[in-house]
Order: sequence, then C-alpha cells, then structure tokens
Amino acid sequence: MKIVSIAISSKKGTRKKCTDQAELIPNHGVKGDAHAGEWHRQVSFLAQESIDTVRQQGLDVSFGDFAENIATQGIDWLSLPVGTRLQLGVTALVEITQIGKECHQKCAIYYKAGDCIMPREGVFARVLEGGTVRTGDAIQILTDQSSND
Repeated sequence: MKIVSIAISSKKGTRKKCTDQAELIPNHGVKGDAHAGEWHRQVSFLAQESIDTVRQQGLDVSFGDFAENIATQGIDWLSLPVGTRLQLGVTALVEITQIGKECHQKCAIYYKAGDCIMPREGVFARVLEGGTVRTGDAIQILTDQSSND
C-alpha cells in the first residue's frame, strides 16, 4: 500500500496539479490546497485502481483530474470505516471522516472527464499529525480508533 500521486490546487472544483511531495498540517490539511481548513474534509484520497477503471471505460484522465489530493495503490478505501486511522510516510497520521460526497453541481472535472468518481469512491480525512508525504511513501492502516476518542 503506497502513495502513487500527490496533487494540489489553489481553487476548489478544478483539477489538481501533481507534485512529488506535500506538507500535511495538523487540523488543516495539505499546505497550499484550496480544500484545507478546519473542517472534516481536509485531505481527499482516491484509489489508482478506481482511476484505472475509468480509463478502461475510455475516459482520458490522469492523477489530479478528480481533485484528489492523494492517489493510492493497494487500498480498498470503501472497505474502511469512518474513524480508521492511517499513517502516511514516516510521521503523518490521518483519520477517515467521510466516504463519498454529494456533488451539488457539476464541476470542471465532470465536464472534462464526462464523469466524476469522487462522489462514489473518494474518501476524506482530517490530519491528526502532520509531516511531509512523498510519492512512493508507504501507507499503513491502523486500527479503527473512533470508539476510543
């Protein structure tokens, strides 16, 4: 299980630009990203396998096109319950706060790609402990801590 892409954007509703690394800030999110702030969707995740499925259906999409901050390999995000904690790289710790989301309007991503899988397959988390994350970093799923808070 690892990070295969990191992406950031300065505006909401647009595709994100890929970068090799990013700083996760506790109770804020990805430094420089439009979705960061004191709320429950500080960091967004999407499985590379989901992006690959959309590509196989004929859509010309790549990392960042669905406005995900972090694309991963080897994680079945939809099988993890809200409250699951994950370690990203050496020091960053996040907690899943939401699975999927409601899209109130079709954004630039939908119009470019013809579909948006984030409402169905995206996962959102808050940052508990910060640190630098890099493409290629390992991800470790920790036990569900939601009942212990």
